[in-house]
Amino acid sequence: MIRTAPVLPLSRDASSRFLPWLIAFMVWLATLALAAVMVLSAAGEQWRRGLTGSMTVQIVPIGSAGPQSMQRNVEKALELLRASPQVLSAAPIPADKVAALLEPWIGTAALSDSLKLPIPRLIDITLAPSTNRAAPDTTELGARIAAEIPGATLDDHGRWLDRLLSLARAIEIIAFAVLGLISLAAIATIVFATRTGLAIHHDVIELLHLMGAQDDYVARQFQMNALWLGLKGGATGVGIAMATLLVLGSIAGKIEACLLPPITMAPLQWTTLLSVGVATVVICLITARITVLRAIGRMP
Repeated sequence: MIRTAPVLPLSRDASSRFLPWLIAFMVWLATLALAAVMVLSAAGEQWRRGLTGSMTVQIVPIGSAGPQSMQRNVEKALELLRASPQVLSAAPIPADKVAALLEPWIGTAALSDSLKLPIPRLIDITLAPSTNRAAPDTTELGARIAAEIPGATLDDHGRWLDRLLSLARAIEIIAFAVLGLISLAAIATIVFATRTGLAIHHDVIELLHLMGAQDDYVARQFQMNALWLGLKGGATGVGIAMATLLVLGSIAGKIEACLLPPITMAPLQWTTLLSVGVATVVICLITARITVLRAIGRMP
């Protein structure tokens, strides 16, 4: 009876030493690409929920306009906005909140009273629900506000939000393309390593056939070796990738920029990243088996 213990010294091949590190590198790249897709998808959904159906009116001081003149402009803008059927609600943003929004960008010193930096006034607008799926056209409203109130502009969040989401979708497509290319590279690497092992141990394989070994038995030898290499490379790559994400998340958390998507993920997303290592092992097993059976089938 032919025993099932490994008889081919595949673990001693040169490929068995460098292949796990090559697999780990590809798994690291694939995990980071998948994490980028999930982070951008979550950030895009957050941006969409927070900014859809809202706009902002900005009123900047012009010339020697004092606080009283600015207040009159704000009240006039509120009157125009609340009279528009497109606007559900309009409320001025307090000056201290505007200063808090500007502080990460220009610093606390620039907001001090000694510099007398002119701070714009902002009005937060919530649009009325539209009867159709298309976004309401606020061009006429913006033109009227700009014409009647000096220094006032209507900022439609939907315009730059569409550009931002388009950029996020483009990055997601690139990340998926990277995942596909890495998968193909992993398959090609396993095929090359398996064929190399077949060539090195060709005489031993022929001897096993003479002793009555079936093709499936030889394929299992390569499968178990591929399983071990895939486990080592996959676990190493996923571990390094998760450590990288934790470091990036810690660094990003210290950056006071509200437009940066938070590099944080839910437990389900971390589990999805672990599946990259599992998928790597499956790819190694299937590729090794198919490669061996096809190569043995062509042997004389």
